[in-house]
Amino acid sequence: MFMGRGQDPDTVSLASVTAVTTNVSNKRSKPDIKMEPSSGRPVDYQISVTVIEARQLVGLNMDPMVCVEIGDDKKYTSMKESTNCPYYNEYFVFDFHVPPDVMFDKILKVSVIHSKNLLRSGTLVGSFKIDVGTIYSQPDHQFYHKWALLSDPDDITAGCKGYVKCDVAVVAKGDTIKTPHKSNESEEDDIEGNLLLPEGVPAERQWARYYLKIYRAEGLPRMNTSIMANVKKAFIGENKDLVDPYVQVQFAGQKGKTSVQKSCYEPIWNEQIIFTEMFPPLCNRMKIQIRDSDKVNDVAIGTHFLDLRRIANDGDKGFLPTLGPAWVNMYGSTRTYTLMDEYQELNDGLGEGVSFRARLLISIGMELLDTSSPEITSSTEVQVEGIPKISETAAGKVEEFFLFGSFLEATMIDRKIGDKPINFEVTIGYYGNEIDGAVNPKPKGKKGDGDEEETELIHNSSEEEMDDDGDLASVATTPPMKPVITDRNYFHLPYFERKPCIYIKSWWQDQRRRLYNANIIDNIADNLEDGLNDVQEIIKTEKAYPERRLRGVLEELSQGCSQFISLANKDQNQSGRTKLDKERLKLCLSEVEAIGQQAKSMRSQVKKSTVRDKLKLAQNFLSKLRFLAEEPQHSVPDVFIWMISNAKRIAYARVPSKDILYSSIDEEKGKDCGKVKTIFLRIPGKKGFGPAGWTVQSKIEIYLWLGLSRQRKDYLSGLPNGFEENKLSRGPGLPASPPISLTYMMKQIFQLRVHMYQARSLFAADSTGLSDPFARVFFSSQSQVTEVLAETLCPTWDQLLVFENVELFGEASELRDDPPIIVIELYDQDTVGKADFMGRTFAKPVVKMADEHYGPPRFPPQLEYYQIYRGNCTAGEMLAAFELLQIGPNGKADLPPIDGPTDMDRGPILPVPLGIRPVLSKYRIEVLFWGLRDLKRVNLAQVDRPRVDIECAGKGVQSSLISNYRKNPNFSTLVKWFEVDLPENELLHPPLNIRVVDCRAFGRYTLVGSNAVTTLRRFIYRGADKQANNWSTTEEIIVVSMESESSFKKVETVVKLDCGSDAVVKVEVSRDLCLIDGKGKKKKRKKGDEIEEEELDESMLDWWSKYFASIETLTESLRAQEAALSDSEDKDDMDVAGGGDIKPDDSPMKGTKKGKGKKEKKKPAVDPYEKKKPKLDELKVYPKELESEFDNFEDWLHSFNLYRGKAGDDDDQNVTDEDRIVGKFKGSLCMYKVSDDMPRDMNHDSNMGMFHNIPSNDPINVLVRIYVIRASDLHPADINGKADPYIAIKLGKTEIKDKENYISKQLNPLFGKSFDVEATFPMDSTLTVSIYDWDLVGTDDLIGETKIDLENRFYSKHRATCGVARAYAIHGYNVWRDPMKPTHILTKLCKDGKLDGPHYGPGGRVKVENRVFMAPTEIEDENGLKKQTDEHLALTVLNHWEEIPRAGCKLVPEHVETRPLLHPDKPGIEQGRIEMWVDMFPKDMTAPGPALDISPRKPKKFELRVIVWNTDEVVLEDDDIFTGEKSSDIFVRGWLKGQQEDKQDTDVHYHSITGEGNFNWRFVYPFDYLMAEEKIVISKKESMFAWDETEYKIPARLNLQVWDADHFSADDFLGAVELDLNRFPRGAKTAKQCTIEMVTKEAEMPMVSIFKQKRIKGWWPFVARNEEDEFELTGKVEAELHLLTGEEAEKSPVGEGRNEPEPLEKPNRPDVALLWFLIPFKAAKHLICDQYRWLTIKIVTALLLLAIFALFIYNMPGYMVKKMLGA
Repeated sequence: MFMGRGQDPDTVSLASVTAVTTNVSNKRSKPDIKMEPSSGRPVDYQISVTVIEARQLVGLNMDPMVCVEIGDDKKYTSMKESTNCPYYNEYFVFDFHVPPDVMFDKILKVSVIHSKNLLRSGTLVGSFKIDVGTIYSQPDHQFYHKWALLSDPDDITAGCKGYVKCDVAVVAKGDTIKTPHKSNESEEDDIEGNLLLPEGVPAERQWARYYLKIYRAEGLPRMNTSIMANVKKAFIGENKDLVDPYVQVQFAGQKGKTSVQKSCYEPIWNEQIIFTEMFPPLCNRMKIQIRDSDKVNDVAIGTHFLDLRRIANDGDKGFLPTLGPAWVNMYGSTRTYTLMDEYQELNDGLGEGVSFRARLLISIGMELLDTSSPEITSSTEVQVEGIPKISETAAGKVEEFFLFGSFLEATMIDRKIGDKPINFEVTIGYYGNEIDGAVNPKPKGKKGDGDEEETELIHNSSEEEMDDDGDLASVATTPPMKPVITDRNYFHLPYFERKPCIYIKSWWQDQRRRLYNANIIDNIADNLEDGLNDVQEIIKTEKAYPERRLRGVLEELSQGCSQFISLANKDQNQSGRTKLDKERLKLCLSEVEAIGQQAKSMRSQVKKSTVRDKLKLAQNFLSKLRFLAEEPQHSVPDVFIWMISNAKRIAYARVPSKDILYSSIDEEKGKDCGKVKTIFLRIPGKKGFGPAGWTVQSKIEIYLWLGLSRQRKDYLSGLPNGFEENKLSRGPGLPASPPISLTYMMKQIFQLRVHMYQARSLFAADSTGLSDPFARVFFSSQSQVTEVLAETLCPTWDQLLVFENVELFGEASELRDDPPIIVIELYDQDTVGKADFMGRTFAKPVVKMADEHYGPPRFPPQLEYYQIYRGNCTAGEMLAAFELLQIGPNGKADLPPIDGPTDMDRGPILPVPLGIRPVLSKYRIEVLFWGLRDLKRVNLAQVDRPRVDIECAGKGVQSSLISNYRKNPNFSTLVKWFEVDLPENELLHPPLNIRVVDCRAFGRYTLVGSNAVTTLRRFIYRGADKQANNWSTTEEIIVVSMESESSFKKVETVVKLDCGSDAVVKVEVSRDLCLIDGKGKKKKRKKGDEIEEEELDESMLDWWSKYFASIETLTESLRAQEAALSDSEDKDDMDVAGGGDIKPDDSPMKGTKKGKGKKEKKKPAVDPYEKKKPKLDELKVYPKELESEFDNFEDWLHSFNLYRGKAGDDDDQNVTDEDRIVGKFKGSLCMYKVSDDMPRDMNHDSNMGMFHNIPSNDPINVLVRIYVIRASDLHPADINGKADPYIAIKLGKTEIKDKENYISKQLNPLFGKSFDVEATFPMDSTLTVSIYDWDLVGTDDLIGETKIDLENRFYSKHRATCGVARAYAIHGYNVWRDPMKPTHILTKLCKDGKLDGPHYGPGGRVKVENRVFMAPTEIEDENGLKKQTDEHLALTVLNHWEEIPRAGCKLVPEHVETRPLLHPDKPGIEQGRIEMWVDMFPKDMTAPGPALDISPRKPKKFELRVIVWNTDEVVLEDDDIFTGEKSSDIFVRGWLKGQQEDKQDTDVHYHSITGEGNFNWRFVYPFDYLMAEEKIVISKKESMFAWDETEYKIPARLNLQVWDADHFSADDFLGAVELDLNRFPRGAKTAKQCTIEMVTKEAEMPMVSIFKQKRIKGWWPFVARNEEDEFELTGKVEAELHLLTGEEAEKSPVGEGRNEPEPLEKPNRPDVALLWFLIPFKAAKHLICDQYRWLTIKIVTALLLLAIFALFIYNMPGYMVKKMLGA
């Protein structure tokens, strides 16, 4: 039609970012599209920690509990008694609502505390620390089943104090947590291989000292916020420095502080703070803060975060953390002198700083400690000590820098600011800051203000320059100017041809090399990012050859990398180069080189098929480059631009100094240096969040240049040409200073044409859920608006806006290549009040100069899609085109004509002209109206008579009215259609709007809700291809054969295909389909040696056997997937390493060693048949919802959510899209081109259109059977960190609350229940399954719920009513549960799909269409009789239904689905999962049989009898005080794990001198055991106040301990052994053969299970840990274990100890009968005569003397009296 352009879809691209950001002449730099800072805003986080168990805790016989703390929140597990390996399995959840930075700096601490009770705080055994950020950066944001290594913070020499096994997960809003498949126990028991550490951190972490040296600070703001200071100043008039600074450092949960320097703006500390922490640390950020000490409260002056990952490298050629000595800059609130600082939190490091606060000279070093050396202090307390002063030039030589800026334009100034004069201020560090006047350290070069040394230094170094510009003052602000009105919302400043300039001289350490290197890498990364965006656009818009573009991008990348290598090596000997500079340079060189190499070799492998994978790999390069580009050692501070109105600071922008830094080499130059940059100013601090931050405060076009003063000659060269400089007049003979303004002599006149066609998916700004959008377009200082379109989110404006006489300054040719950007803002018109902001986008116009021809290829311009942003979120896209036409000497006559309005009814509005608007064709859109669901009330009134209106491109159709929504919400007329003109290019199709209105009395309508279908592509009907239509010409046969029971060879896969022949494809059906023959015996494939045959007892099998077998299969397949994935990753690495094309077959040989090792190791995990497990019939366990596997069951019936109400903004998290949903419209669409010669398609039906085979939508009664198996990881609901869950089910009006069957104190409850509910579709179509927490008092709390749309399942052609089993059986655990047998189902499917068949043939064959299937034809009934049947055949077809041509699709198998539970108050955060499935049976068919019994298995009663016969070599603990010889009074204690209170002790074998003990003592332990889960089940009350018993499941482990009995003091623990009853080392035949290896090298020992062996006798070692923390052998025990079932135990009872029945004989012990009687005498003799003879004599003598003396004193007085009286 018009140059044939409409046909080709390649002509449209999404110009979202690329159109704006490509530029040619390099005079302008790219604008930043996203507006709002996202760092400081609070977000919801949930941290869940499961403490599973602890092992190898150091200490004897302890009562441990685990404490988990995050920040100030502490939670404790229960206490386990007398064990070193407690098992907890307790789950804790912490909820936070804080900014990400705060969250990720919080520290998670897991510590084990020993014997804590009400009175004692307990003693710390050891603790483990990791910061939340490290956990969040893990894959899936979690550690799963990992062991945390405990260490003692007070004693770093002690080594490992034990391990705690835990799961830790951090979920932010919107993250989903995937639970990894449970790997088998033995893998996890390998503690060393599963430590809780991030990838790449070595298992053996060492202690290290981190030295942070703090030298001095400068540039502190003049401040003191205390009121006293101001009073003092007023009274005394003294002007002391009003700040008392000190530095505080936080790292790994510890704080260190320097001393306070009183009254000092330039404090010098020279101190170092020493932290002792493990290395590598798991806490990555160090927070360094300068604070002002104050009597009332200390305030932060500035904060800096140091990320240790940036100052260290863990590679092979890596380096330990090091930094400096270097200055770090701190940013925070404004430097103004206020009492109450409104931006105080910026100084604490929350949010982006809005001005420079101070800089601090620091350095960091680290040394690893050798903990064995004696002189090390063992505590980890923070220490502070003084250090010597550092030389002046250590951080680099001071140079004079020069910053120049010119404001070319200031537009879009928010009208709220008011019309007082406005000026701009630019500052760099503490230079140029005029508002707090006091702080201009160098107002004139000569007068150094308080910084003599530095000024001195400058004098010496650059005397000449100083004299040159002797009196060069800085000009840091533009002159104030009154703003002029642009339109309703914005002002602009009338600069016209006179552009104000600023310039600042400042003095900084010359560390440009750092910034140059960062710039080169950033430059490479920017190019790569643009390239990758291009490739994604090409893929997204389905253009040709994305692989070519990707190859180009990789080529560019490798060139950029080699350039970096040649450039970065310069200036090696510069002063102030630190160790980190050298190491980082090495790191960057090697990394960049590697990236370059990989990009090069990858380039040759980019094929059409691999574009997406390679794109992913290239994204990895990008993030690596971005990481390398961030420089941890700052040098020149960032530049801030402030807009000041009436002496009030309004808005700011922050420009990183590296972006505007000058270098003579282009690659090193900052990306915005010497270019005009468009900057949007923002509101500072918290106020800038949310809608306030989205309105532009001001848009400025500014030119910036920063460099050394001596490089100054061409600082103006980047400005648009054609200006004159205006300088300050200075005395004669003095050299010129930089200009204070520029006057432009050249200006060009243009006309801008904006073609606004349409927009889609806009933001819903009104309460109806729609908007009344209009667009406002800004260019230079003009603005225009489109018309307002009412009530739509997808406006088609079709409008041309013409901007006349646009004046642009500069040379014409420059403007052609780099025109200024156009800003388009979308608003929602409100009847009252101001229009709401809905989003913004930028565009660059296509420019035509006066002397160019208006024609292809550039003109007329293409319509392109532009992404609209609202804050940081996308808010729709806009289709438009922009052209800027120069008005030449002949005036407008040369411009291409504008076609006047074609239709008069639009008045003066011009439509988009023909060459630009898309080419239209006629389409027919058919709509299937099915029904409406779940409509909520509108304005408190129920919806009663709804109707649906469909509209697309101005045309539309209405559904029939639903007369009574409550009785029947379906439509009576199913299909309607309408014709409409749409663009031929599918990418330009307008959205289709669905709106539901409620017809009220008196002809009133209210809008219920609406939905815009943005892309119609999936509903386009593409007629069946000719190939597909005559599929029947080639006869193709697929033989699916099922192995019969007799043969056990695998059926080979034969593929013989060529075009003419009959194709025979044998599909091997894996052994999952095998039937178990009568006796249930099954031979295993022989594998190497004979595996002992396992009996499968049919009667023992139940539904759970099937379920557990299926779960095992699921985990195996997941593991195999992972292995395959990592294999393929290995292969990718190899491809890259080997370079060039490696053929897949020989990759392991060429590849690196590493890859090969990995492969071999992974082998065993892949083959599920290597396992010697009995073959069971299985079902399919889906780890997610069923609908996600089957495309939401929208194969013909689609659900469209209806929205109403304002869309939520990012900041008010309470309004989510879910809350705006007011119901669902169910139906479908079909659109196709209408042409006159269109053949009436064979399947087009007059009243159903393209929709055929659609069931009627009359109400239908259905029996819904819900099976709930179990729930896992529930969110705790009670204070004790547990919940008492029960199930509640709601469907329509039926509600079932299974309250009496709640499960006490369980977060992983096993329900095993089924519920039958009768329902009528369409009224009751949504099933809600919820889990509530039972409470004794008060109402029960909802834990989480899941909603299932049953109707879509019921009508889906995937047949989700009742899952198809893998095998057919008429009895037993795998009984067929559908009332329709497979043959009936198959016949019905064939009839519905108009297929030929099924034809059952002899020899177990069945034919459907042209496919043949084979299967066995016999079945057994309960009595073992065989019957002929076709059911297996039919079932085989059903299991392979997706292979049937035309009508085939996958049928839903017998399954269990895992659904996330959600809570309406915490949207997006999972509260647990539930495993379940749903069967549906229509009432008009045969009734189904009884529900499957899936009630949980009852644990079986067992009795374990342990006879302790003898002990040997028990360590002798007591020194006999009497006889001096070593002996022990031995007894043995035993219990089953979890049942400590039932512990049993043998009698005591007194006075064993050899360590031998004879007991013949029997322990009897009855217990309940679940075979399938290998766990003991214990029910007991948690505490005396508990209401009910709680059930625990605990691994079956027998603990035996040997003790030394003491009469008066506590017994001494000597050693222990723990036997896992399922797999423990076989006991040694004799005491000699029993060694400590049986415990330490368990893996190499032959293992046995008591459940298989029933009776085992042997010797086992007792072990304990010695002082060095190693295991040592402390004794051996001969024991006999005998396991009986409950019934057997009742039949043959035995006594405990040596009691009847079946008493054991008394042990033969040395005669100690009179011992206790004789011992005192023997002992006395021994003591008095041998050991303590002299001591005894001395004591006796002393006693005699004492007695004599006492008598003397006693008698003396009386005697004296006697004498005196002479008696």
